[in-house]
Amino acid sequence: MAWIKAFISGFLATLIFHQGLLAVFYFAGIAPAAPFSLAPVPPLGVPSVLSLAFFGGLWGIVLWALVGRLGTAAFWSLMVILGALGPTAVAMLVVFPMKGLTVSAQIVVGGLILNGFWGLGVAVFQTLLGARNGRLKS
Repeated sequence: MAWIKAFISGFLATLIFHQGLLAVFYFAGIAPAAPFSLAPVPPLGVPSVLSLAFFGGLWGIVLWALVGRLGTAAFWSLMVILGALGPTAVAMLVVFPMKGLTVSAQIVVGGLILNGFWGLGVAVFQTLLGARNGRLKS
């Protein structure tokens, strides 16, 4: 089932691409938050990084549904662009206000970069797992 591969792609892209780039930013002194946070997230107390990866998996399904069957150039570019725009917009317009967090230009740009790189990771994993371009193996 291709949608499961799409979920796995988004989940893995979160752990490897998103959190990996966040680690680079953190150790370079650019990002204030450390990667791979194990802080519990209410209401279930799941580690933050696993919650983020779960939602990354859901976003992976969304990206696959939108562009998973496109040709090579459109696939790769739209994965990065939609990966940057979709999750960042939802985070800045919904999640941050719900949590009482402030949004600044630096946060938005950082989100676009991190999520665009995540979108590239989703494209990589969807390609490796065969969940794109009509090669939808069950």
